[in-house]
Amino acid sequence: MSRSLAEQLLRWRWLLLVLAVAVAGLAADGARFLSFSNDYRIFFSAENPQLLAFEELQDTYTRSDNVLIVLAPADGNVFTPENLAAVEWLTAKEQAWQIPYSIRVDSITNFQHTYAEGDDLVVEDLVMNATDLDAEDLARIRAVAVSEPQLVDRLVSPSGHVTAVNIIIQLPGIDPAAEVPEVVGYTRDLARQLSERFPDMEVHLTGIVFLNNAFSEMAMADMQTLVPFMFVIITLLMVLMLRSFWGTLVTVFVILMSIVTAMGLAGWMGITVTPPLASAPTMIMTLAVADCVHLLVTFQQRLRHTDSK
Repeated sequence: MSRSLAEQLLRWRWLLLVLAVAVAGLAADGARFLSFSNDYRIFFSAENPQLLAFEELQDTYTRSDNVLIVLAPADGNVFTPENLAAVEWLTAKEQAWQIPYSIRVDSITNFQHTYAEGDDLVVEDLVMNATDLDAEDLARIRAVAVSEPQLVDRLVSPSGHVTAVNIIIQLPGIDPAAEVPEVVGYTRDLARQLSERFPDMEVHLTGIVFLNNAFSEMAMADMQTLVPFMFVIITLLMVLMLRSFWGTLVTVFVILMSIVTAMGLAGWMGITVTPPLASAPTMIMTLAVADCVHLLVTFQQRLRHTDSK
């Protein structure tokens, strides 16, 4: 039966080739429907009990998606007028509060410190007008910050060499593929402004939003650099090992057809592209090369034994 099938494939090879290209082209048209998701929730099923409990917790209180801007002064001491001024500037309503979808900004400067004054309780920002602070004020602020459980090891290190500004983000969830990069782009621009304004302050960006963005950003970077590089290396190695221009050309053709067909069908089926799924072209390339090499090597061996093409 396999011999009969092979004979039919040879007999109608040109028609089958045209049909294969047409089917691949029709499948590839589905690529326009592909959507990319960088939401970590995509890794859990809708019925996952831990995810359901997490969603319920966030619906009851607030979402924990955040951006954390870490500030490390060059002199290793956060509690100086210049360094506290940098934190104060970042915490201001004109800066971190303007990050898209932000609902809360916390830092050591706007921490609501409570103290007694006679029979009254005074609640105010821990740091106000940082540039006007004297040594006594700085010592008092440092003592409060490194002993306050809500600040130490959360927004300031015990030694006071590094601090952070935490921004809670409430993403609408309508278009996560656009919302997350919007937040990341604005935050990076804000960090650039901070570095220009306070050149002695080293800035690091992290948080759940940046984690989600890293998944898609790294996947896209790999597809733009690593995948084409692998493609070129595989092609060169096949030319060297097979010593056949047509064999290499056919293999490249099979790889491209396989990738566009698979990704196009994913689009027609409504499959969302996630960072792990973004590695599919690489895996398809590997399988296509392995299959083609086995066939071509066997074909060349048979030709050496005087079998006809």
